[in-house]
Amino acid sequence: MYTHHNNALRLQDVGQEVKLKGFVAKKRDLGTLVFIDLRDQEGITQLAFDEQNDLRSITTGIKHEFVLEVRGVVRERSSKNPDLPTGDIEIDVTQLEVLAQAKTPPLLIQDDTDALEETRLTYRYLDLRRPYLQKMFRLRHDITQSVRSFLNGENFMEFETPILTKSTPEGARDYVVPSRLHEGHFYALPQSPQLFKQLLMISGFEKYYQIAKCFRDEDLRSDRQPEFTQIDIEMSFIDQEAVLDLSERMIKHVMKTIKGLTFEEPFPRLPYHEAMRRFGSDKPDTRFGLELVNVNDVFEQTSFSVFKTVLEASGNLEAITVKGGASQLSRKDLDGFGDIAKRYGAKGLAYLKWEDALAGPLAKFVSDEERDALNQVTGFEQGDILLVVADQPSIAYDAMGHIRLALGKKLDLIDETVFDFTWIVDWPMFEYDATEGRHYALHHPFTRVQSQDMARLKDEPTCVLANAYDLVVQGQELGGGSLRIHEPLLQASVFEILGLSEAEQEAKFGFLKDALTYGAPPHGGIAFGLDRLVMLLGGTKNIRDVILFPKTTSAQCLMTEAPSALDEATLKALKLQK
Repeated sequence: MYTHHNNALRLQDVGQEVKLKGFVAKKRDLGTLVFIDLRDQEGITQLAFDEQNDLRSITTGIKHEFVLEVRGVVRERSSKNPDLPTGDIEIDVTQLEVLAQAKTPPLLIQDDTDALEETRLTYRYLDLRRPYLQKMFRLRHDITQSVRSFLNGENFMEFETPILTKSTPEGARDYVVPSRLHEGHFYALPQSPQLFKQLLMISGFEKYYQIAKCFRDEDLRSDRQPEFTQIDIEMSFIDQEAVLDLSERMIKHVMKTIKGLTFEEPFPRLPYHEAMRRFGSDKPDTRFGLELVNVNDVFEQTSFSVFKTVLEASGNLEAITVKGGASQLSRKDLDGFGDIAKRYGAKGLAYLKWEDALAGPLAKFVSDEERDALNQVTGFEQGDILLVVADQPSIAYDAMGHIRLALGKKLDLIDETVFDFTWIVDWPMFEYDATEGRHYALHHPFTRVQSQDMARLKDEPTCVLANAYDLVVQGQELGGGSLRIHEPLLQASVFEILGLSEAEQEAKFGFLKDALTYGAPPHGGIAFGLDRLVMLLGGTKNIRDVILFPKTTSAQCLMTEAPSALDEATLKALKLQK
């Protein structure tokens, strides 16, 4: 064992004999003096070998990442390092043992490593030695313990639900596992524990939580991985207010425990439709303004054919006024925003500058009356620039919402130190896909319809609101949940609206439908993304920084070379090959 970690010793420990262990982070051979920085998961301590120290000759063969055990006496450093917590002391080494030698590592094991991500992921076990990642996973541990502490204090029970389960449609492709004992049949890895936690409520357990592994076979990006972790919560005999209250108190507990931040006021609540109208997003970044304004009425009599065509097709003209933007935004900037509009389905971006006079592609189509109306509706005035996307509402919101985010970054309007926790409530229960001619559940098919809309469910499903809620922060969804359907007939009605026949309902959800007939308590819950919570508090935009052994954007593990081919004997045993 050792007497201290490498971040523990201070001036008050001078004269004490200590035993330390760790990796060689750095060695400096000054001829008559040799210094070694010894690193462990807590920090660094400097080892000193003076000219009269017989051990100095042994250090000649010691290289970076050798594993050492040393004994010595703490002494005050003659040249202190204010950047290190242990920078006032060093160890006069009296015993030295090399516990393991190391090849020259393929990357610099320090925070500012110059290694490509491919190299870092291939040698992830070395990458994880970097102090930055060591701190990140200490943070993940602390957050997880804070969550557990809070929920245990609220009398929740922690459960583990199955990993090998049944494939059910939940919005993304399942990862599947072939069964050796049942030829042609497959298990699925859970996209979430959704059905199991509902079954636990039916089983009579009133307060459940789980730090749950989830799996989704979908396209990846910087904040998405094929396997991820949820803080999964479910409660019986509650209403929506109870879920929001508990969730909010838990997040505030974590923020105070981990960051020392106190939030006295309740988190703001935005109805879904208001969030879309003001920000063009169901996960709005509310740290800055630049809110969307609908200008349909302003251009009701427009001569501009693009606007006219969109209005006649019941579309939207969504605008953002950038104060002082006429001089701040270049043509290159505007072309870039136009590319964003096209990327999210819009045909393009129209803009209007107000310099000494109106300028830009829209200028010749805007009358004095329309200019004055824009001033009244959007605050557009001399020195400003007005950006407009014209399209069907969902496309116009989506495109302009992303342009808004790009503007916020371009104009440096976003304060990264602010945590703008906001509840998005009153979600639509369904969305209609005209291409496929069918309805989809906006959250999931087990979400409860709001009581006042029950009578409209059959004839006006797209007008029905759900008891669903998301917690968003800094433009990201941190968690989401809903009250659940606990009545068999209501669940069957929702399945029918989603186009599931009686046979499909039985094949995919028969066990849940049957369970509901044995008396199900009203229940609901929420799931928070643990990985995203760690990203938020760790200040990183890359989810691979908070997952120990992550996959690449092509869902590969470069270290283990997974996924890999199976040998012929295994394929035959699984009945996947004749």
